[in-house]
Amino acid sequence: MWPMRLLMVRKVRRYQVLLSLMLSSQTKDQVTAGAMQRLRARGLTVESILQMDDDMLGRLIYPVGFWRNKVKFIKQTTTILQQRYEGDIPASVAELVALPGVGPKMAHLAMAVAWGTVSGIAVDTHVHRIANRLRWTKKVTKSPEETRTALEEWLPRALWSEINGLLVGFGQQTCLPVHPRCQTCLNQALCPAAQDF
Repeated sequence: MWPMRLLMVRKVRRYQVLLSLMLSSQTKDQVTAGAMQRLRARGLTVESILQMDDDMLGRLIYPVGFWRNKVKFIKQTTTILQQRYEGDIPASVAELVALPGVGPKMAHLAMAVAWGTVSGIAVDTHVHRIANRLRWTKKVTKSPEETRTALEEWLPRALWSEINGLLVGFGQQTCLPVHPRCQTCLNQALCPAAQDF
């Protein structure tokens, strides 16, 4: 009985990790946390989401960015998880990115957080921007996926899991998309792009 209960708890946790990642896209962390708290108060499981109507799900996740699309993606993904994966999330990047509303960054983060497997570097807009500014890519990359491939070519695999966490906050606070704070940045002397701003 106990091992079965533990398996169910882990499955629910993995599902909640995936939903949290889906909600976080184009959304501030505090807003995502609030939405997750409201969902968890309703029991946040595959079954509870499938039983919930779209209107209620929308009210619970609002004001996350693109919440109407996310309602649709969450319902579609949850249905797929129930039908194909016995309510669990897939354990491969290829299967994760095939789910509605799940991109490569989310898939790599889900692999790391939900499955404890480093499958690649999770490159979001901040990592993409900073890697290019620091010239960590041989040439300027045009997309986060291109940046991921370029970084994985030279960055030791042991550091892949850390890079996203290290750069996201830096990109939100200092190395901003417009008007980066180069004057106060501790990396100013090391950054080739600091001379451009």
